[in-house]
Amino acid sequence: MKNKSKLKIADLGEFGFISWFSPAFTKNLPPQLTGIGDDCAVIPWRGTKRLLVTTDLLIDGVHFLKDKILPADLGYKSLAVNLSDIAAMGGTPRWAFLSAAIPPETEMTWLKAFFSGWRHLSSRTEVYLLGGDTTRSHNNLVINVVVLGEAQEKLIKYRSGARPGDLVAVTGNLGDSEGGLRLILQNSRKHQLTSREKYLIRRHYLPRPQLEEGQFLAHQPEVRAMMDISDGIDSDLRRIMESSGCGVKINLENLPVSPALRHCCRKYGWNLEEVAAAGGEDYCLLLTVNPKNFSTLAARFYRRFGRRLRAIGTITANRGKLVYLKENRLVKLKKTGYDHFSLRSKP
Repeated sequence: MKNKSKLKIADLGEFGFISWFSPAFTKNLPPQLTGIGDDCAVIPWRGTKRLLVTTDLLIDGVHFLKDKILPADLGYKSLAVNLSDIAAMGGTPRWAFLSAAIPPETEMTWLKAFFSGWRHLSSRTEVYLLGGDTTRSHNNLVINVVVLGEAQEKLIKYRSGARPGDLVAVTGNLGDSEGGLRLILQNSRKHQLTSREKYLIRRHYLPRPQLEEGQFLAHQPEVRAMMDISDGIDSDLRRIMESSGCGVKINLENLPVSPALRHCCRKYGWNLEEVAAAGGEDYCLLLTVNPKNFSTLAARFYRRFGRRLRAIGTITANRGKLVYLKENRLVKLKKTGYDHFSLRSKP
């Protein structure tokens, strides 16, 4: 047993840290409010509408590498990851606030490009930048974004809605962003990138927030729980497990992966299943569905979006137990999902 006076945040990890401090702030919340523990805070607003609020902090050297990402791509991604949280609740984003701690030597041409990338996505999604704050950083660039959106109360999907027997599904391929990050970190410019490698790098730099998919799924009563995939399904499934009081069984052979990722895993000797299950920042949607209606929902999803809604596992009654199977045999992953404070996690 570790001495409590010597306990460090790395000993708790991200989930343990949130569980440690959040009860004091959530136990007395009015019943109509949703605070810590979901993709967005949910606040009563106008009639049956609810205000959705999300925020993300991005730090050079932790969440991105400033010397390896184009400033326009960073501007785009800074907004995109927040819009993805709104998508996970089935909402529509409306307004954004941007705060930044900027090293004084930062060139204005870099900042101009950053804002052009932000504006490209904000104009496409009609999300208006209303303000924020700026300050000087003595070291790394720090970006903080707040996005506000709206949703009908009865349509909001929470992490807490999963039920034993539900099918677990995803709306896109897994592991592409992790594959792109690995290529970025290992590429010393000694070889020309192939088209498949460039594809994975684009998926890392330019994630697409699945707003239309989230709004569509919010209208489907058979969808019981939903969130976006930011830290990898290995981490994000644990959030659903904790909120819903359930367990999960995942069939690794059912994880959807792109031909580009499959090729690069063979080429570089990466473990395909670990990249797909534990890699983060894919920003597609993770949901649980009433099994009786999954086939009908999947058919409607395909007609609307032209791609498959992929079932990858099942919700179980084994609270807190995440199990991986491959061809009906238990598998233990060596790599786990990203945890911001765990000493085992790597950016």
